[in-house]
Amino acid sequence: MKKTINQKAAKMAIFAGAAALMALTPQTHAQSTVDDLLNKLEQKGILTVDEANQLKAENATNSVADFNKAFNTKFPMPDWITSYKLYGDFRGRYDERTTSNPAQEDNIRLRYRLRVGLDVNMEDNLQVGFRLGSSDYPSSSNPTGGSALSNNTTLQGNGSKKFIYVDAAYGKWTPINNGTWMVAGTIGKMDQPFQLTPMVFDPDYTPEGGALQTSYKINDQNSVVVNGAGFILDYSGSSAQNMSFLYGAQAMWNATWTDHLSSSLGVSAFDIVNRDQLTTANNASNGNKGNAVNAAGAPVYNLNPIVVDASLTYKLDSFPLYKGAFPIKLFGEYLNNPGAPGSGGASVGGAPSGNEGFYGGIAFGHAGKKGTWDVGYRYESLDANAWYAQIVNDDNLVYNAGFAGGTNIKGHLFTADYAFTDSLLFSFTCYVNSMIGNTLGGASSSAVHAMADLMWKF
Repeated sequence: MKKTINQKAAKMAIFAGAAALMALTPQTHAQSTVDDLLNKLEQKGILTVDEANQLKAENATNSVADFNKAFNTKFPMPDWITSYKLYGDFRGRYDERTTSNPAQEDNIRLRYRLRVGLDVNMEDNLQVGFRLGSSDYPSSSNPTGGSALSNNTTLQGNGSKKFIYVDAAYGKWTPINNGTWMVAGTIGKMDQPFQLTPMVFDPDYTPEGGALQTSYKINDQNSVVVNGAGFILDYSGSSAQNMSFLYGAQAMWNATWTDHLSSSLGVSAFDIVNRDQLTTANNASNGNKGNAVNAAGAPVYNLNPIVVDASLTYKLDSFPLYKGAFPIKLFGEYLNNPGAPGSGGASVGGAPSGNEGFYGGIAFGHAGKKGTWDVGYRYESLDANAWYAQIVNDDNLVYNAGFAGGTNIKGHLFTADYAFTDSLLFSFTCYVNSMIGNTLGGASSSAVHAMADLMWKF
């Protein structure tokens, strides 16, 4: 009996000490400190496993409750806000561009990218989000702001202060999300909603307008996704006749055939209205080249392509030097623009004809969690007038009277990524390209673009 009383007294003293330790320890370290103490007491037999687990749960609950109370005291929020998420990343990059053209010296740049965003979730399935991002200062090709296709900032200017821009700002409402149907609408400046390769949209392109996204789960193995959007490309007056729009729609079928095999198949259609407004004077250029253009810099041909894309993924149970299931993915995409003549047509505005795009490759692994990695290869060929040059991948470049991305480019891409931790990723990317139609009078139009990145995610 005496032994039992002493044990209870000892445990009460331990509980009191743990509570005091939480009060004295900074909030960010309190939970781990107390948990370490409880683990030691469990190992020595002073606490049972159940008692230790109960105290850990109470410790975690109290820590979260104390933190939320303190945060809401300092930063009060309306009652209808249910949660918020701060996120972002920082990337440092070594960037090298080379060509055999004697008119251009090799170019090496050191660059960084910083993005910080906040998502605020509210009752009734409402969300508001914004993201700030770095980018180089306004240039002759983009005098009104940072690049639409890049958040990179080049290290230059003797330590001069750098620019931060609004990278995204949107409102979203998801009126239906019941496990079978999902319907969501978004307005503002957003991540582009279509699931397509960089041959169609640069990964950093954040269009402005409205989007509607829907999905339907047919069964546990099959689902259908339908996306639609309308984006403003340029505004140069007070009426719709002085605005250029991009409209698009996409339907996708996603299937899981077995625990190892999955696939996707999609078709998309796009149309650019009032393309004559996309002139150099209206600041419509992002620095890319390739389209046949008129004297004002606007595209000559209609831009209304049909895009078909597909992928097939097989997961191995394991693979040497890789943690977890190992995915192998085959992917491809085909684009055809009926608004422009096919290959072999007459050259207009110094750019050759052509209205098709091909994109295909294979990827092994996926660099996500700590210790995972991937390597990949893809080949791309994008004719001059297959699509609007100013919104496609600007890293996929050639020498075209200077280094430039856009259309009228074909070539190879090699990639490799390794996740040192869940939050630190190393990436290597190398493009080896040439122009489909050489308009440089016989001079070399090829280029190699190699990049090595370290990215911290938070």
